[in-house]
Amino acid sequence: MKNRQSIFAYILLGVFLLGGAAYLLAPYLNKSKVETENATPAANAPTFVKEGEVTFWKNGQQYKKIDVEIAENENERAKGLMYRPYIPDSVGMLFIFETSEPQSFWMRNTSIPLDIIYVDENKKIISIAANTKPYSDEGIPSLGNAQYVVEVNAGFTERNNIKTGDAISF
Repeated sequence: MKNRQSIFAYILLGVFLLGGAAYLLAPYLNKSKVETENATPAANAPTFVKEGEVTFWKNGQQYKKIDVEIAENENERAKGLMYRPYIPDSVGMLFIFETSEPQSFWMRNTSIPLDIIYVDENKKIISIAANTKPYSDEGIPSLGNAQYVVEVNAGFTERNNIKTGDAISF
């Protein structure tokens, strides 16, 4: 009877040791699968294609220049910077509308926080929505009529001292 109990104890100990080892090794065994899954969307993410430049002006002086993609039709404006895991600080997107009117943007399917710069028909910055919330469907309105909108990485306007009243050219 004692021999039977010893065998059972060894089997039980072996099961616990194997279970513990599997528990400890599971994150390492799944790591390559997780990395592959995470790499797939980035590989399929849109790449930046320079279509123009936007220059920021302060007190009549050229202040900062960035490369931009241009969203000038409804489909391009609807997509914006969606599905981009990253954009360099030296690039952005310029949205061009036919008329100057109140605009509202959202962050649906946009994984990076942005600064959204609303610009009137005279190319003067009328409002800035700084550090917008990724993946949000909440409307982010301009504070007046805007014909142009520039999207850049969150914090860009603060780092470059870009303010309401400054101007842009493209």
